[in-house]
Amino acid sequence: MKKADIDRFWTLLHALTRKDDARFLYGPDAAGRLRERNLRRYLELMDRVRPRMLLIGEAPGYRGHAVSGIPFMSVAQLRARPGLITGDPDGDGFEIPTDPPALSEASSTVVWRTVTALRGPPPLFWPVYPNHPHEPGRPRTNRAPRAAEIAEGTPIALALAAAFRAGTIVAVGRKAEGALARSGVAAIPLRHPAQGGARVFAAQLARLVRLDEEEQRAT
Repeated sequence: MKKADIDRFWTLLHALTRKDDARFLYGPDAAGRLRERNLRRYLELMDRVRPRMLLIGEAPGYRGHAVSGIPFMSVAQLRARPGLITGDPDGDGFEIPTDPPALSEASSTVVWRTVTALRGPPPLFWPVYPNHPHEPGRPRTNRAPRAAEIAEGTPIALALAAAFRAGTIVAVGRKAEGALARSGVAAIPLRHPAQGGARVFAAQLARLVRLDEEEQRAT
C-alpha cells in the first residue's frame, strides 16, 4: 500500500459532502469513530493480504457497511470465527457496534460465502459512493446514489485502487461500471448479488478468480 495514495484516499473520504439523505459514516460521533477504526483495521489486514483484485460496489447499505464501516460486512462478518480475512480463531479484531439496526445483510452474506468457498486471498472491497444514501428522514432505508454523488465518490475509489496497486478492477453492478467507465477505467463487470443476482454473482466471481489464478501461475 502506497502511503501517499492512502493518505489521499483518507483526505478525499473525509472531504466527502455531508447530506441530510446521504449519511457520512466516519464522523466525529462515537459510532463514526468506531466505523473508522474498523475501516482502518480492514485496510491494514488487506495490505498484509496484498489483494490483486478490487471489487467496487455501489453504496453502503443500512444493514451492512453503514453499521460496520467496512464494505460488504455486517455485524455477522465482524463477529466471524475464525476471522474471514486472517483465519485467526479469535476473529479479525474488529469492534462490534452496540445496538445495531441489523445483525446481517443479504449482500454481505452472499459475498463472503462466495469468497470463503474460493479459499484464496479475498479481494479488496469498496463502494463507488461511500456515504449511505437513504430516503429523506428514513435512515434505515437504502436508495440508489445519484449521478452527482457517484461522480464525487469515484475519485475516492480510484485513490484506493492506486494505494493498493490493484491489478484487476471489478465493478459490482451497473452504476459502479458506468462510473468507472466515465473515469476511463475499463472495469470487469459483475452482476450485483442483490435482487436475485446472488447465484450469477457467485458464478461470475468464481470464474474471475480462477482465471486470475491461472494467469498468475503462467507468469
